[in-house]
Order: sequence, then structure tokens, then C-alpha cells
Amino acid sequence: MQQDGDDSLDPRVLREMVDDRVVDAVLIGLAAAVGLTAAVQQANDPVPVSAWILAADWVAGVLGCLALWWRRRFPVVLGVVLTVASAFSETVAPAAIVALFTVAVHGSTRATLAVCAVSLAALGTHQLRWPEPAVPPLTVFVIIGLGHLATVAWGLSVRNRRALVASLRARAAAAEVEALLRAEQTAREAREALAREMHDLLGHRLSLLSVHAGALTYARDAPAEDRARAAEVVRENAHRALQDLREVIGVLRAPVGEELPMPGAEDALELIEEARQAGTAVELRDEAGVTTGDRNIPETYGRTLYRLVQEGLTNVRKHAPGTPVLIRITGRPGDRVTAEVVNGPPADPPSRPDGAGAGLRGLRERAQLVGGRLDHGPTNSGGWRVRLRLPWPS
Repeated sequence: MQQDGDDSLDPRVLREMVDDRVVDAVLIGLAAAVGLTAAVQQANDPVPVSAWILAADWVAGVLGCLALWWRRRFPVVLGVVLTVASAFSETVAPAAIVALFTVAVHGSTRATLAVCAVSLAALGTHQLRWPEPAVPPLTVFVIIGLGHLATVAWGLSVRNRRALVASLRARAAAAEVEALLRAEQTAREAREALAREMHDLLGHRLSLLSVHAGALTYARDAPAEDRARAAEVVRENAHRALQDLREVIGVLRAPVGEELPMPGAEDALELIEEARQAGTAVELRDEAGVTTGDRNIPETYGRTLYRLVQEGLTNVRKHAPGTPVLIRITGRPGDRVTAEVVNGPPADPPSRPDGAGAGLRGLRERAQLVGGRLDHGPTNSGGWRVRLRLPWPS
């Protein structure tokens, strides 16, 4: 049975831990090999050296190599201790160089320079006290200096490469989070757009159903022919409401980039005719000629005008049934187009239903998306006006 938390270990982190331990073992092995070579040379040195000094040197070398196992946890402390010990022990010098490399990789630049200076001073002190008889002192000091320079440069390059990799990983993670946020925002905008479409389409159709169903309820003494006609209107609008709903759902199922038919400004004439058949007196004054096709307006603006007429007539049937409605459209290309829906005062103002105003909020959002403005409010005669202003490119 797997223990709790084993499945939470990132394979990448586990691989990095294994790689670090392999690197530690290799560096410790190299330091031990170089230290062993130095110990053999000391044993074969023609200059006699006390046995206890050799033993202390070799012990220091062994302890220095073992201490490298903790070089990642205490890089600066270990670097200072080993470099100071290299002033007295030749076999610990390789471990001190590895510690200097570790400080350059994991420590700060200031700490790296400090440990490097201490190491140069320690090895210089060792060379002055026990000089190499076969090599000129200047050559030895040049080799020591170049070795330290190469060690520090190598360590700094490793540190910079790791910082770059960490930065790239952070950017990748940030890009992934940003992509998720964009996807959520796109989905939210799609849901809001779908809600607006369903409100506009179904609200209009259901308001017509309500009017004609009310007529069937209160006109029971009407001739059978009139009642049959009203029932047919109810059936037709119910059918068209289902069609409109299928069209909205079709927008979600349509492939990306596929053009779907959407209503325009000319389709507002059909809305006006339906309202007249339902008993609403509607007067249209289209001085701009956008509903008759005399002047062309961009599809996005025409669709927004269509939604204005649709929402205005729907609200009249809900809140001011039986009142006359005036739809006025003015403007010219290169300036702007202004459309307003005005109705008279209702005979019996209805109570404000739940969710009232959602259609106007959606219409205002539509107007803002195309750089327009929507305002509404009561008229001097007690009616209501909804006005839409949109830019009209030439």
C-alpha cells in the first residue's frame, strides 16, 4: 500500500534531487582522488616530514571530502572553514576548491568574492611556507590565480543558468495561469452573451404569447373565428420561440468561424408588424432609411438597433399594454444614428416584476461594445423613452 504523500512528489523534483546527489558524489570523488595524489606525493617527498604532520594532513583531507556532502546546506561556512584549513593541509585544498565552486553557485556575489580572497590567501600562505622546489614560485601563484578565476567563473555561469531556467519556468507557469484566466473570462463572456440573446428572443416571443393568451381568456364571448385566429397566433409564436431558442443553441454548437444568420435593422419591420397584429399601435418614423434599406449600416449596429426595437416593444407589452408606441430613427453616415422608442402613459401601471431592467442592462452592454450609448427615462407626458445613440461610419 502506497503511503500518503508519495503521489504528491513531483517527478521533476525527484529527478533534480537524484541529479544533485550524483553531482555531489562525483565532486567528492574528484576531491578525494586529487587529495590522494597529493598524499602519495607527500609520502614520496625527499624532504623528511614528521609522521604526525602527514597523518594530520591526511585526516584533514578525509574530513574535508566528507564535509562536502553538506556543501549545499552550509556553503559559505563550509567554504571558509575548508579554505582556512588549506593553509595548513595540502590534501584538503581540492575540497576547498569544490567548496569555493559551491559558494559561487549558491551564495551571493559578495560571499563568493570573500571566500575566493580567503582561499587565495590560504593557498598563498601554504606555498610560501612549503614551496615547490621544482616549480618557480611565480608560476605556482599564476596557476593558483587562474584556477580560482576558472572556478568562480564556472560557478557563476551555473548559477546564472539555473536562474534563467527558474525564470523560464516561472514565466511558463504565469502564462499557464493567464491562459486559464483568459479561458474563464471567454467562457463568462460567452455565457453573458447567451443570456442576453435568450432574454431578447424569448422575452419578445413570450410577451406576444401572454397578450394573445390573455385575449383568449377574457374574450370568451368572441366569435369562434376570432378565437381560432388568436389560438393560431399563440401556436405560431410558441413555435417561433422554439425556433429562436434552437438558433441560440446553434450558436454554441456551430464550428468556430461559421457565419450564422443574425437579425439586422431591416428585420425590425417584422417586429413592428407582429406588435400591430397583437393590438399595439406602433408608428415608425425612419428618417435615416436604415429599416427600408435605403441606407446601409454596419451589421453590428443594425443588430443593436433591432434589439432596441425588440426590447422596447417587449417592455411596452409588459408595463404599458395598449399604449401607442412611436419609433423614431434619425442620423446620417459619417455622424451617428439615433433611435428611440417612446410609449404613452399606461392606463394602469403594473407592479415591477422580478428581474425588471435586465433587458435594458443587456442593451446598454450591447451599445457600449460598439461605442454607443443608451439612456432611458420617463417623458413629460408620463410615458417612457428608450434612446440609443450609435456611431455611423461613412
